[in-house]
Amino acid sequence: MNSSRYSFRIRFSGSFPDALLAVKAALKNEGFGVLCEIDIQQKIKEKLGKDMEPYTILGACNPPLADEALKTETEIGLFLPCNIIVYQKNKSVFIAAIDVPTAMKVVQNPDLQPIAEKVNQKLTTALQSLPSD
Repeated sequence: MNSSRYSFRIRFSGSFPDALLAVKAALKNEGFGVLCEIDIQQKIKEKLGKDMEPYTILGACNPPLADEALKTETEIGLFLPCNIIVYQKNKSVFIAAIDVPTAMKVVQNPDLQPIAEKVNQKLTTALQSLPSD
């Protein structure tokens, strides 16, 4: 698994459609539901007439942890749901998730950090369960 300042990702060993199905199942196994799915490739084509490689944003939510976070910080909803992206670049397929503890540092509420760590662990477990190169 690779990481950046604000995310972690895998290179999926399979097709883009298979990656979408696999990550949704892996998220479900960790207690997440996918609340929204945005096909960025289709939107860019529709709105700008430009072609791009497949790119989809999934908005995932773990209800018990979201509830805990909302009770801790009412406006944390601005950071929900957690975003996971599935994209293709140069024939390789990647799945990336936001690093939740890093995002929560903006809020400056130390009571959110344990919740963020729980969410991150579940997202990490989901991604690590997928076939990757």
